[in-house]
Amino acid sequence: MKALVFHGSGRLAWEAVPDPGVQEAGDAVVRVEATTICGTDLDILRGEGPAVRPGTVLGHEAVGEVVETGPEVRAVQPGDRVVVSCISACGRCGPCRLARYGQCRGGGGWLLGRRIDGTQAEYVRVPWADLSVHPLPGVLSSRDAVLLADVLPTGYEVGVLAGDVRPGDTVAVVGAGPVGLAAVATAQLVSPERTIAVDLDAARLDTARRVGADAVVNASDGPEQLVSDLTGSLGADVVIEAVGAPETFEMCTRMVGSGGRLANVGVQGKPAALHLEELWDRDVTISTGLVDTRSLPTLLRLMAAGRLPASELITHDFPLAAMEEAYDVFARARATAALKVVLGEEPHDALDTTPRTTARS
Repeated sequence: MKALVFHGSGRLAWEAVPDPGVQEAGDAVVRVEATTICGTDLDILRGEGPAVRPGTVLGHEAVGEVVETGPEVRAVQPGDRVVVSCISACGRCGPCRLARYGQCRGGGGWLLGRRIDGTQAEYVRVPWADLSVHPLPGVLSSRDAVLLADVLPTGYEVGVLAGDVRPGDTVAVVGAGPVGLAAVATAQLVSPERTIAVDLDAARLDTARRVGADAVVNASDGPEQLVSDLTGSLGADVVIEAVGAPETFEMCTRMVGSGGRLANVGVQGKPAALHLEELWDRDVTISTGLVDTRSLPTLLRLMAAGRLPASELITHDFPLAAMEEAYDVFARARATAALKVVLGEEPHDALDTTPRTTARS
């Protein structure tokens, strides 16, 4: 088969590799119909973030058809269409028993495209398939459903749920990339009073409005003041950091109101200052975490019911064989207006790589 192989910092190639097979009794092998690229894939390519050995197939998000299962797999069978979770869960350890699958201590967690070969390939082996793949209803396209593998659960779980968004809240989302937009979209499920999106990119802010933001502001135009004005100087009830930079984290601490919650979703690669001298008496809660994808079945039902604007987050489509081109487009997001790029067997609109966020704005 062909797969996207990491060969060290700055080097990758779409090349022939051995076909995966069942190695453990709980494995499933999935033929990939759609996959996508995550910001953490770019971190790996740059030599940042989690150590990934050269020779590893990248990617941790996919939709496809089960072609083989181990003898202990009960939830799916060959021929089933499934979404492959970015998190592999053993189901037996303490964290898994609490549905904290991202913290799995039984050998799981974030495995695909990190510690084992991932999903940017024609086929992928998925460990612990009963908890790590989810059957898809026929109404969902692979193109939309691939967003359930990571980006939508991450925005919802690590942002909306960890931030304890409640009806009537003011929610500020700093960063309108794919995960930030997922947080904006899924926050609407809880009926906040208002949602404010902050970013430097006008096209992304336009998309934020389409997925539910009531107000948008450029990060260079004083977003702290806008939040203060809209809340009568009280500050936001919930602030979701979806960039992963010290300056945006610190901005979030200035936006959150007394008794508020700050949910850090962004992958922080550098130290950020925590001004406890300003926060210690304000009853502020700060949360961090890795997605568990425990919400995936719920989000799947909501997507099937038309409650999630998945297509708004997808800007580019490629065939699997154009993986290297897709990485280039995704890595130059500011120039290409890329949000999520989807790669599949039969790309939507016959390889439409036009940035549709620009076309619709």
